[in-house]
Amino acid sequence: MDDARGHLKVFLGMAAGVGKTVRMLDEGRVELEAGRDVVIGLLETHGRELTEARAAGLERLPRRRVTYRGTTFNDLDLPAVLARRPELCLIDELAHTNAPGLDHGKRYEDVETILAAGIDVLSTMNIQHLESLNDTVAELSGVRVRETVPDSVLRRADEIVLVDVTPEALLDRLRAGKIYPTARIDAALSNFFKIENLNALRETALRQVAENVEARRVEPLDQDVAQAVGERLLALIEPYPGAQRLVRRAWRSAQRLGAPLDLLWVAPPGDAGPEGEEGASLHALRQLASVLGAVLLVEEGDDVAATTARVAAERGITYILLGASRPPRGLARLREPLPTRLVRLVPGVDVRIVADRTRMRGRKGAR
Repeated sequence: MDDARGHLKVFLGMAAGVGKTVRMLDEGRVELEAGRDVVIGLLETHGRELTEARAAGLERLPRRRVTYRGTTFNDLDLPAVLARRPELCLIDELAHTNAPGLDHGKRYEDVETILAAGIDVLSTMNIQHLESLNDTVAELSGVRVRETVPDSVLRRADEIVLVDVTPEALLDRLRAGKIYPTARIDAALSNFFKIENLNALRETALRQVAENVEARRVEPLDQDVAQAVGERLLALIEPYPGAQRLVRRAWRSAQRLGAPLDLLWVAPPGDAGPEGEEGASLHALRQLASVLGAVLLVEEGDDVAATTARVAAERGITYILLGASRPPRGLARLREPLPTRLVRLVPGVDVRIVADRTRMRGRKGAR
């Protein structure tokens, strides 16, 4: 890492109310007392008195006001942070989406600019905002999180601190009105803050931090050696909304193996630039691939298995992942299934079918 670049420390939690912002403020105060120049770039107290009290004595920069379509937003003032140039800047809620018209669309992009200027940053986020876990969290909680942070942002953090409490303690805080106003408590208890959801989110957060620690513990191999002995994954996709789930599952598998990920759509001849809903889905897949750091390939071909085998050989693929196929109809039932053909055409390459867990959960609920 460049010595001129600032250091990023992220306080990670399983849900709102675990104490991430308070921990960030407490650390900021310790750094201030140690003689460092510390400012609060942006703080979200959500009306919590304890959080506001912990911020006392720390310099707080004014927010930047932006009016868009008659609504005024108060966001991080990036130019003010860069002009003030503190040694350490505290910036809450890393996954926040900025108001239109600001320097960047997302707060984590503001943080990247601040780090590039040589300023250290403390920030906070919840595990459900990690891009590759978007489907997992939706499956666990029934809530689709719209604001996400690329996994690369967390990987580049110099330090990740898990702010952990038991689900029971978090529910006690919620019922005591320490997280949301009284009017929102019953709805929270009935939805996101169910005990089974919190247990699953806590386990996910613990696992994520453990994976990050393990990734840092293992020293990277020489690049030539890594290419010679490493894995390379290929996920077969089609441009439809459900494909994003497969991409995220494949990416997490690739991360566990320390391997790069390629995505391949074998498009019918003449259909490599689809329009309408299919075109929108392909565009969304390109964006997701860019966020995760995967390579999206589009190859035209009549034979999916043969095209996949060719691409796999060209790119040194060792692992192919594909979603569960729809039941064949008519004459298609007489054809050799795609997974079987792939096993035959790419000997030595592992082929894995990724289950659709949402369908599994639906079947369990129907019993």
